[in-house]
Amino acid sequence: MAGKTGTTERTPLISTPSSSDAATATSDEEARELLRRSSTSTSPGVAEKLSAVRGSLVCISVWVLIFILTSNVSLITTIQSPIAIDLDASTEVTWFTSIYLIAVTSITPIAGRIMAIFTPRVYLLASIVVQACGLLITSQARSLAVFLVGRAVAGVGSASITPVAFILVTELTSVRRRGLFFGCINTGYTVGVACGAIVAGALEPLVGWRAVFWLQIPFSLSVATLAFFAIPRPRDRTKTSPGPADQTSLAQKLSQIDYLGIITLIAAVVLLLYSLSSPEIKVTPIILSVTSLILFVLVEAKWAQEPIVPTAVLRSRGNLLSGIATVGVMMARWGVLFYTPTYVLTLRGWSQASAGLTLIPTNLGFGIGGLLAGWLHIRRSMSFYISCLVAFGLFSLSMFTVSWISTPDSNIYVDLVVLFFNGFIAGALLNYSLAHVLHLTHPATHIIVIPLNAMFRSLSGSFGSSISGGLFLRTLQQSLQDGFDARGITGKARLIRQLLGTPILVQRLQGVDREVAMLGYETAFKKMYLAGGFLAVAVLLVQAGTGWTAPDILKEEEGGSASAGSVRDHDGVVSPTLSRETEIS
Repeated sequence: MAGKTGTTERTPLISTPSSSDAATATSDEEARELLRRSSTSTSPGVAEKLSAVRGSLVCISVWVLIFILTSNVSLITTIQSPIAIDLDASTEVTWFTSIYLIAVTSITPIAGRIMAIFTPRVYLLASIVVQACGLLITSQARSLAVFLVGRAVAGVGSASITPVAFILVTELTSVRRRGLFFGCINTGYTVGVACGAIVAGALEPLVGWRAVFWLQIPFSLSVATLAFFAIPRPRDRTKTSPGPADQTSLAQKLSQIDYLGIITLIAAVVLLLYSLSSPEIKVTPIILSVTSLILFVLVEAKWAQEPIVPTAVLRSRGNLLSGIATVGVMMARWGVLFYTPTYVLTLRGWSQASAGLTLIPTNLGFGIGGLLAGWLHIRRSMSFYISCLVAFGLFSLSMFTVSWISTPDSNIYVDLVVLFFNGFIAGALLNYSLAHVLHLTHPATHIIVIPLNAMFRSLSGSFGSSISGGLFLRTLQQSLQDGFDARGITGKARLIRQLLGTPILVQRLQGVDREVAMLGYETAFKKMYLAGGFLAVAVLLVQAGTGWTAPDILKEEEGGSASAGSVRDHDGVVSPTLSRETEIS
């Protein structure tokens, strides 16, 4: 966050200047201080109107970037076998996705701070350049270490996309249309996840797995450039403020970033995921992860002058519990996304190119669920407490059903319907959850809350790939070993190791080896999805603890007495919003 003359957490990133600036007392001293500091700054307004054509270009360019981001998550599910063989990394396949998502998750929390310093358009373009470098490194990797470095760099670059998208929706759309645009973002996610696996599975036999990565570079750079010119630039402060111009240098802006907070947060995430992704859960990294997390909280609360996440946000019950619930339910959801193609590869005997097609129904459901919830229901700022609880309950039911149908001889059409329902509920759930947490938190802190929510979503992907993957591989390894031992067969250690990293190998086996392999995979699928169902039930109770009451709203706001072109927030601070002419219609 910039200093008193710069942009702050409370300042809308794309907005018209405020017409007034008043504050009243609040029961939350830390939130009041956050608002008091931010109210001294000058808002960077929009320099020009956002036409329908330009608004469409913003939507399309950001949507395509979301598609590329998510396709890099799912494409591994259908091309991991050739990568593992080429890099001799059969036992490290879970890290192909985990390292990418860890990088995304680690950078996302600081997105709000970086956007406040450099503006969304500059941050987005610079990040996509980094993403392109990561894709190039990945495509040229000749060893596992270089491949993982490339995936990590690409993840760092991709981290800007989600928070920028949500911030743009919040700033450029009315409350009435906000839910619909949130649903569009979710649709971008689901299309990317579905098509990433399908396209990669079809391309890899034709051009090789390396081309799957480097072919993305020209698309991402072109679209990012389009977004840079389409997103409105902030108004020059020297023309909108009677005070002195903001002369903050780049070095001073960079010094405002909470580096110690970033390091401790990254360490906490990496150590935890490293432990949970290992064939055997390691206790020491978990202890170090918890220690690093505690240090992160202390840094944010006691030492950081400009914390990544202000303690007023950290102490928000609704924000914290919603985040935990989102992580839990999406961990289960990512288990479905990662292992549905593996299910048809191993137990159904589908080809690698066709395996990704099974993600179409569940991702179609995800997109439709989010769109319908936003279009038909989320049309104003209000509590969606009951809607969240109902969605969580239905999602847990769908996970138990997925576990039940994960057999070689279940009706494939029933499987696809269940997967569609699972995606439909997940899409609606995410939309309701975000709308509800925005209702529960101070509007002045939404520039921090929105990237934090994006971090929780990214974290769910990291946890889903790591925890679900770790549970799946441990169960599969034990089931395979028990299966061979029960038949008195020894000397299968090499085959077990190959089956862990190369699922398509099941189709090439014969006799008892094939029988044991299929039974082992079936057991692993059922146990993983069953665990996801119980996890969804647990986080339903967590979500129930968020409550439904928003911070106190002044009667003046309820009566519409706030000045034209401004909205009075929950603490009585009048904060600037977009004028109607800059909204996306």
